[in-house]
Amino acid sequence: MVWMYIAALLTGILASLGVGGGMILIIYLTAFANMPQLEAQGVNLVFFIPIAALSVTIHTKNKLIEWRKLVPSIIAGLAFAAAGVFLADYIGSPMLSKIFAGLIILVGVKEFFYKPNQSDSS
Repeated sequence: MVWMYIAALLTGILASLGVGGGMILIIYLTAFANMPQLEAQGVNLVFFIPIAALSVTIHTKNKLIEWRKLVPSIIAGLAFAAAGVFLADYIGSPMLSKIFAGLIILVGVKEFFYKPNQSDSS
């Protein structure tokens, strides 16, 4: 039970930093808590929503959000999220787990071999 709280804390911290704590949470839930992939992704969304709402509130207060540009992205994001839910349900949890594992491997390999350009460091 204590590992669940540690995973949740790390997920929240990393997500707040913009690192992508959701991957850690999904890996923990599927690999260690034996939760099906679809349910783990649902739990990840529950963690993400409050953090995203807080971020939007802070960025709006600091006038860092251009709502005219953001609204079309929100609408498209909602539409594709809904389509993704139906696709994930169609694919099924075992295949979805394999696809997710492949994505993590690809991201890991890319990060391992990534060399920042001069313009990336500024």
